[in-house]
Amino acid sequence: MSDPADSPTPDSQPPIPEDSLARTLPGTAREVEEFVAAGGWDQSPQLFALVPTRTLLADQPQLADQVDTASPLTPVAQEALPEGELDTALAGIEWPEAVAGCALAQEIVVLPPDAEEGLGRLPDDPEEARHVVGEHPQRREARLVAAVLREGVGACVIRLRAENGADEVVEHPDLAPNLLRALLATME
Repeated sequence: MSDPADSPTPDSQPPIPEDSLARTLPGTAREVEEFVAAGGWDQSPQLFALVPTRTLLADQPQLADQVDTASPLTPVAQEALPEGELDTALAGIEWPEAVAGCALAQEIVVLPPDAEEGLGRLPDDPEEARHVVGEHPQRREARLVAAVLREGVGACVIRLRAENGADEVVEHPDLAPNLLRALLATME
């Protein structure tokens, strides 16, 4: 499959209004999370280009029956990220102009606010900090999806893995401000 991100928007079509994309970004973040959730837990981080649907279909019309043509954005899964620290991998990513945004899905460990307060200051070393949080009795596994648009709009969805019963899904644009900034830097 050719890379739809390399395709320019056809001159015959007017650009999609940015506010339209911004309004649909939370739904696109949920769509990415649901796609990744279908594969179960214990997955590596996954990166997605967010391509205007019209651009994608102009380049690859045969995909019309595989994408939601009513949605202004279509997430396009990218190749696996390189092993190592996520911030290093993200620092090396650049997107062509045809890509309106990007989303990252990654599994994380979270603590409730009262447990975080009881920990005090976490170690500066990221590996040590992950170990401390990962050993805490109140830890919960989660999947975080952070999505951004070139214009600076962000959205986040987190799925908290259930011990018994249904997973809990929380949506808020400020769940991962540092990750949103790192993703936005890939758009520059």
